[in-house]
Amino acid sequence: MWVAAGALACFGTLYAFQKPFRQYPGVEYSEFETPPDYQEKTEFAFARLMFPGGWNDGYRGRFDGDYRLGMSLWTQDYPRADRHFSQAIRRLTRIHVRSVEQPINLDEAEEFDYPWVYAVQVGEWGLTPKQGKEMREYLLRGGFFMADDFHGDVERQVFEDSMKLIFPDRPIVDIPDSDPIFHTIYDLDDRFQVAGWEHLRQGCKNCDEGGRGAHWRGIYDDKGRVMIAASYNSDLGDAWEWADDARYPEKMGSLAMRIGINYIVYSMTH
Repeated sequence: MWVAAGALACFGTLYAFQKPFRQYPGVEYSEFETPPDYQEKTEFAFARLMFPGGWNDGYRGRFDGDYRLGMSLWTQDYPRADRHFSQAIRRLTRIHVRSVEQPINLDEAEEFDYPWVYAVQVGEWGLTPKQGKEMREYLLRGGFFMADDFHGDVERQVFEDSMKLIFPDRPIVDIPDSDPIFHTIYDLDDRFQVAGWEHLRQGCKNCDEGGRGAHWRGIYDDKGRVMIAASYNSDLGDAWEWADDARYPEKMGSLAMRIGINYIVYSMTH
């Protein structure tokens, strides 16, 4: 607990140097109500990774293809998922969390102000070699990256190829049930596939192309710390997004919240 307290104090100090909040237009939400306390200075903020679109990005034509302006693949589920998840962290932990997210750009080295970074649809992104090198430095300095929402064989291969830009010398492995990342706050031995809203009926995306069955994978550092945690064949961000809708399965939404919270606390204590 002393380690956690020290880490939180450190990241609270770093907040003073962080970039001001800005809300970008998203592919699902062009406008979204900003909470009245969005300017509150806190010890933690949900950091969403901005990235160029890849092979299957249908939004690259917006804003002349400049992903940094929003309306790009990185804005999937944004900002509704980020806001809902931030509220869950507030309610279920004692971490002082900002009510709004913070989009960050590797090209501007903004990630170093945040212990935990999240990206969606990492099987369709266009991570560049320069960004991969930047992410490597961030992770080796103690950062944590949560990669979410990629499904089936094609997207898995895209993700694996992009990881070679970050760590060409480190394998992606299944995280064992006994790893502390699944036991920091909640004991998560019973994990299952979390389907996105549009794929609830089928139970998965790309079902017949390797999309069945959840896998929780990661990349470790030399000391056995998880640096990258990847939710393959699950869409935790969608579960966060729809957590307040009674039509979305509560069981999936609860698991998604618990996994995310475990990852956050792990990232600040390991």
